[in-house]
Amino acid sequence: MRETTQNQVQLGKLSPTVFLRDHVTYAIFGLVTLYFVVAAPSFASIATLEAILRITAIVSIMAVGMTFVIISAEIDLSVGSMASLSGMIGAMLIEAGVPWGAAFVLTLAFGAAVGAFSGLLVTFLRIPSFLVTLGMLSVLSGVSLTLTDTRPVPIVSTGFTDTLWDGSIGAVPMPIVWTIVVAAVGYYILHLTPIGRRVFATGGNVVAARFSGVRTDRIKLMAFVLSGLTASFAGLMLAARSTAGNPSLGAGLELDVIAAVIIGGTSLFGGRGNIIGSVIGAIFIGVVGFGLLVMGFSTSIQEIIKGGIIIGAVALARR
Repeated sequence: MRETTQNQVQLGKLSPTVFLRDHVTYAIFGLVTLYFVVAAPSFASIATLEAILRITAIVSIMAVGMTFVIISAEIDLSVGSMASLSGMIGAMLIEAGVPWGAAFVLTLAFGAAVGAFSGLLVTFLRIPSFLVTLGMLSVLSGVSLTLTDTRPVPIVSTGFTDTLWDGSIGAVPMPIVWTIVVAAVGYYILHLTPIGRRVFATGGNVVAARFSGVRTDRIKLMAFVLSGLTASFAGLMLAARSTAGNPSLGAGLELDVIAAVIIGGTSLFGGRGNIIGSVIGAIFIGVVGFGLLVMGFSTSIQEIIKGGIIIGAVALARR
């Protein structure tokens, strides 16, 4: 069966079953969007599209790094806390008089370092990534709450807020610009370089990958570094959006990020996935949330319906 499928792909004749498997999430995304357009005509507008893309920029950027981790058959539950702490650190550095550009770079370096630390615990001590990152979630959350005794840190640098959130390039808002940039870099690394092929090999069969000469531990370490880096970047964007570092801004984001990646077609067991799918998964979650809001559902009902739609989309995609 596998040889037949490969031959069909090589001949440019993809079977309907394989095509449906790889694109069912996009079909669900289209149907849900069409429903909101019909049920709430005000939903179909350029302003709504821009609002959704701005809202989902944070999750989209974090999903790029998470895609590498999940394809390599690991998980990172600490990205929400990492985002909160990164926003706090960036705001504190700017408040201390550090130029915002230097604060930006230092915060990204911190995120990469924390990601590397988690990766080292997973690869060298062989602790399951679920446990490592669950512990890191608690540690990072506690640190961000302790730094300023739970008080937010205001950001007065317009250069920082304009570059990461309030500004635009032409008619394109900066959050959308950064989403495109990060997704393009992630796509290039994962799909167009030997590193990406090693990521897929590591997640697909780690033993076979090792026998093939792939340094799987290094690949997993790199994946965690990228996850920490993108989570830190997203945290800075969150701080720019609210003009303050807040210890609870990123709380719970890890759930939306993981859901976006899985909805986008990445296998939770590793070895399969793509960057564009993860970004579309993030947008899908944004469309559902925004559509329910436009239709007038209360926040509690929104969460119930959104959760049900996400579960249904993932279940159908796995079928």
